[in-house]
Amino acid sequence: MSACPRWSRCWPLVLVLGVLSACQPETGPALERVRRAGVLRWGADAQGGEPYAMEDPSRPGQYRGFEVELADALGRELGVRAELIQNDWSNLIPALERGGSFDVALNGMEITPARAGRVLFTRPYYLFHLLLMARRDDASVTGLESLRGRRVGTLSNSLAWDLLLNSGIQAIPYEGVEEPYIDLEQGRLDAVLMDDLIAQRYGTPKVALRSVGEVGEGYYAIAVRQGEEDLRQALDEALGRIARSGELRAILGRWRIDNAAQQRMAEWTEAQTREVLTSTQAPALEAGHAVMFLQAAGVTLLVSVGAMALAVPLGLLLALVRLYGPRWLGRLATLYVELLRGTPVLLQLYVLYFGLAGVLRLDALSAAILGLGLNYAAYEAEIYRGGVLAVPRGQMEAALALGMNLPLALRRVVVPQAFRVALPGVTNDFIALLKDSSLVSVISVVELTKRMTIVSVDVRSWLVPGVLCAALYLAMSYPLSLLARRFEAKLERA
Repeated sequence: MSACPRWSRCWPLVLVLGVLSACQPETGPALERVRRAGVLRWGADAQGGEPYAMEDPSRPGQYRGFEVELADALGRELGVRAELIQNDWSNLIPALERGGSFDVALNGMEITPARAGRVLFTRPYYLFHLLLMARRDDASVTGLESLRGRRVGTLSNSLAWDLLLNSGIQAIPYEGVEEPYIDLEQGRLDAVLMDDLIAQRYGTPKVALRSVGEVGEGYYAIAVRQGEEDLRQALDEALGRIARSGELRAILGRWRIDNAAQQRMAEWTEAQTREVLTSTQAPALEAGHAVMFLQAAGVTLLVSVGAMALAVPLGLLLALVRLYGPRWLGRLATLYVELLRGTPVLLQLYVLYFGLAGVLRLDALSAAILGLGLNYAAYEAEIYRGGVLAVPRGQMEAALALGMNLPLALRRVVVPQAFRVALPGVTNDFIALLKDSSLVSVISVVELTKRMTIVSVDVRSWLVPGVLCAALYLAMSYPLSLLARRFEAKLERA
């Protein structure tokens, strides 16, 4: 007898199993897998921009950059085509290790001891220098030794990041490459340390900034998953052929990043590869990491409480203006609510902190509180408006009949009753705000989620830091839920 006599009963299970099997990464030799698929999928982040990889405005959906040309050349050497897979730069290595998304990471991937202990690296394809930049009017910055205890911006988990931390300097993490130079120009940072390719494109064109000097060098190489030595070897050989033929330097020349030092890539040996691939063991989670998590949780709580303290009164004011204010003012309040609710809070944070930097110079923490507060005020306005409309109209009429003016009637009769109705929604918004505060990391605020990602890369594990992060969020939000329930019960008895 068939184990599944009726297809109608079995097809959901078959569908689920099919989807799960399709989601599993392909197994077998990596090079064979790539050639069978006919495509070399390489992970990169187009946010890094020129000259690495960026979207081509003249060809929507296509990319350009020296690494795009390099990937195409490598694909040709392997007999396949190359395809860029968009992925956040800071998570390229974890995504590569996880598998299933792309075959290699190729996007200014610096060889560092920590990364060399996690993935396989090919021979380098570019030699870069770390360039330190400061404001032109700040003569106190003469080198790294002059920046101890001061704020220096860079990409998190990069070679520059490691160098700053090891030098006793306060490293400020960024996710983009242009934003640090904007903050330096505005006086929010004391210096920026980035790869020279980035500094030359985004830092040196700013007349208010100056180059302090080079403070180190490093190499870009292609990262391959552990255990896929065959693919690494094939890419290594392809890179060697491209470098020795002069094609690599021709690509670099087209993007104006070639120099005499790049001749090393053509003369590179396997012994040199082994020399630069020194790795370190992953550090274990220590008490110091727990302290960092608690500090970041404090930042999350500070941002959330500050933003909510702004959102609640502003939201109430917007709701009352829409319901009882002059028509023209009500329309302005409606426009505010729809604009703030209809656009992403991430975009609003970018505009507030970077876009308006020339006219509104806020530090990162103040911008985070103000940005989230203004955004959540729009949501609070709708919650309070619903609460006010839930109060029977006769309550207002009775208050006015007793001789109260409109403001007094609202304050003593309508708003207290509306607040009871709105309280569950306000509490829910505060819990949501605790989690949405993770977005402020884009303006260099190291809150709880950002700290978790930094520590996860350091210790090369996402599970334990992720569980710790979740536990701290729960520890902050659950007591708030209990407090809100008690408050609701107290209001019901009042």
